[in-house]
Amino acid sequence: MSRIPKVLGVCGVASALIGCAAPAVQSCAPGYGRPVLVFDLYFGEAISGRGDLTGAEWRQFIDDTIAVNLPDGFTVFDAGGAWMNPVTQRATREATKVLLAALPDDPASLEAVNRIRSAYQIRFRQQLVGMTVGHACGSF
Repeated sequence: MSRIPKVLGVCGVASALIGCAAPAVQSCAPGYGRPVLVFDLYFGEAISGRGDLTGAEWRQFIDDTIAVNLPDGFTVFDAGGAWMNPVTQRATREATKVLLAALPDDPASLEAVNRIRSAYQIRFRQQLVGMTVGHACGSF
């Protein structure tokens, strides 16, 4: 058997694995701050079996859960969300709270964010708290 197919096979596997490798460490140009992860969390306000989330409930959740896990700061704003109900094939709309947090790119940041997500899901009987994450440079 020729060694060429084996070499090509090994190169193909190596190339495929490179695509799965962790991204290179991000760096920031001078003056742009340090590398951070920007987490966007989406909290639906419709609560099954009762009325929507109240302002008092949200303020309490900020005080006892979000601020405790993100003591260096975060931003929250109101938004409107929608999704397609697979049963009715109609768009379902609901009020949403969006939380933005720029955090260090380390495992502790994801752990803090996931504690917040889990707490909201349990306390307010939500299937999911949506999350997007992006790399950025930040200075605070």
